[in-house]
Amino acid sequence: MLSSFPPLLQVSAGIMVNSEKQRVLITAGASGIGKAMAVALEASGSLVWVVDTDEGALGKCPQSWQRDCVDVTNKTGIESLFNRIENTWSGLDVLCNNAGIAGPTAPIEEQPLDGIRNCLDVALIGSFLCLKGALPIMKRQQHGVVIFTSSTAGIHGFSLRAPYAAAKCGLHGLMKTVAIEGGPFGIRSNVIAPGAVEGPRVDAVIEKQATARGVRPEIIRKAYTDATSMRTFVSAEEIADMAVFLSSKAAKHISGQIIAVDGHTENGDPKI
Repeated sequence: MLSSFPPLLQVSAGIMVNSEKQRVLITAGASGIGKAMAVALEASGSLVWVVDTDEGALGKCPQSWQRDCVDVTNKTGIESLFNRIENTWSGLDVLCNNAGIAGPTAPIEEQPLDGIRNCLDVALIGSFLCLKGALPIMKRQQHGVVIFTSSTAGIHGFSLRAPYAAAKCGLHGLMKTVAIEGGPFGIRSNVIAPGAVEGPRVDAVIEKQATARGVRPEIIRKAYTDATSMRTFVSAEEIADMAVFLSSKAAKHISGQIIAVDGHTENGDPKI
């Protein structure tokens, strides 16, 4: 599905983009971590373009944002998106590859094949397609920043969530390859690996984990908290703060890194 909201700035209409502002594209940017990134990056002085598959959530985003309803796994839709970005902004400074889904909750041998493929498609194929659109632009500019939203599950693994952990771990290899290929062109690439992020998404994950393990949800929540040195969940705003830093000049020589924002996970698979 592909539809376009009226753009904020149109070069073709004679309105010139402020070249001093960073131009930022965020996938899955209409809610959760993606929306928190968009809010924080705009507050730091960036122009923001968000894509999402939820038209209702897009409609609630600030009018100052460019907004498009695009599925990141749709090759034609993504190609069209990057054509509009070039026509509107004449460049792109930051790509936040944030799109991802939870995937099924089950032991590996019980994982449904369609669920596995869908989880991998959104995180990995979606990121590849966005990179294919963004990297040629960034190489021509001789600068750019790519930020991947991963998870500590991609570092430690995640019991009953193998497709999710595999997808996030795959992003780490992709990120490092982007850093290698993009470095000579002034392109930096990093991963932000959140721990358990407060909000409805982790609440749903906890409910599924509790059902699969036959325990109360509060038991799972406490196990997640106890698995971190700081005994804490994190907020979407804390992830967004890291995105602002990584996209800034203060991080100009930080590339190829997996940076966890998680209160330090001691045990990636807390025992219940």
